[in-house]
Amino acid sequence: MKKYFLILIPLFYLSSCSDSDNTDDSTTEDDEETTVDISSVVESSFYTDNDVTVNVDGETITITSTGLPDHKTPYWDIENMEHELYEPFPSYIIDDTDAYDDDYDELSRLMSSDDDGNTIITYENNMNTEMIVFDYSMEIPTYPEEAENKEETDLGLIGLALNGVPIYNNYEGATVLGVVAMSTFDSAGAHPGPNSDYHYHTAAQLGIYADDDGSSYPTVNDSNLIGFLRDGYPIYGRQEEDGTYPDDLDENGGHTDVTADFPDGIYHYHCSNTNYLNTGWYVIKEGAYHGTPGPYTGG
Repeated sequence: MKKYFLILIPLFYLSSCSDSDNTDDSTTEDDEETTVDISSVVESSFYTDNDVTVNVDGETITITSTGLPDHKTPYWDIENMEHELYEPFPSYIIDDTDAYDDDYDELSRLMSSDDDGNTIITYENNMNTEMIVFDYSMEIPTYPEEAENKEETDLGLIGLALNGVPIYNNYEGATVLGVVAMSTFDSAGAHPGPNSDYHYHTAAQLGIYADDDGSSYPTVNDSNLIGFLRDGYPIYGRQEEDGTYPDDLDENGGHTDVTADFPDGIYHYHCSNTNYLNTGWYVIKEGAYHGTPGPYTGG
């Protein structure tokens, strides 16, 4: 078993998340931002081999999916059914049990010792032990535009990763995401909610499993396109295309710049580059939408 260091704050985890015609880019009155036709990138980027469909109809793009991942996760162990993508939960060495103070007894249910006397904490599934198929449908604008009044992201689906799995924000129910909920994440930074709705909150941690190369996860420490949010704007990994980290992101985690997919530039989000609560996880999206979010169904 590979050993990693992580400090968790113990509590019993009781709940999870609640819930065209192609034309050339045209410049808006805002000299700093352009109106971009995203349809060709959307059509070519989503994983149709994972039951994702894309339909472009004038100024609206509709994306549908089942919500199930195309990579390994412990949550493929549905009702003890064997699945080729099943893998067990990871374990970590914790180096300071005194840091848990009064919550130590609660955390003890996740603790064990290895042959060298190290204290081991093992991630585990939450009370939501399975993921099921959903009929997700998300509508986004073919030409996303900045909203005059920025709307905060809410609970539930705020976007879709390219494999069709929902992206959620940094909230867990009515409270901000905490390390207890994060102890139920698989290596892709995801878990099912109370409705058995599998979804991502954070970027993947490749160190959890030695054979992970990141190729099947929405985002690791890279510049890859993750997916699109409900306002039609794309979201990328922590890095820029040149391997640097952006230093000019606005309060909603985005900026206008060129990307590999949009060489003429577009407003886009980046996954946070802040080590969230010193857990080694990186939240995909917090804050408000830059544009106006479209409707969705499912979940």
